[in-house]
Amino acid sequence: MQLLVAAVLVVVVATAALLLQRKRRVDPPTQADWQVPAQLDRADFAGIDADWIVVTFTSATCVTCADVKRKAAVLASRDVGVFDAEYGTHRALHERYKIDAVPTLVIADRDGVVRASFLGPVTATDLWAACAEARSPGSAPHTCDPT
Repeated sequence: MQLLVAAVLVVVVATAALLLQRKRRVDPPTQADWQVPAQLDRADFAGIDADWIVVTFTSATCVTCADVKRKAAVLASRDVGVFDAEYGTHRALHERYKIDAVPTLVIADRDGVVRASFLGPVTATDLWAACAEARSPGSAPHTCDPT
């Protein structure tokens, strides 16, 4: 009889240990689904007629966005148009291009094909290199990766 009680006790303890171990397993972290548009409709960005367009998707409440917007504005020239699509003002553009993270910056050619992009903060050096590489492939140093 004592042997039977001991066997049942061992089974109960083993089952409890197994259930506790399963309960402690943590689901893997979710993966971000942040994506950058591959194509822009140039008609969405009124007043930009330059061969190249730099679009910053930002939010007024985002400190990093202000920095990215400021760095992108320096790129404005005869050949490069810069457009800030701030969420409060251009919410429809954020929805159309499925922007789910700000700041998002894209560099697109005359046909609207996105040639380079950044999610999050960007250094001025990386931004300038990406713009130069998009406009003239092979011009950026090999250590710069504009994607």
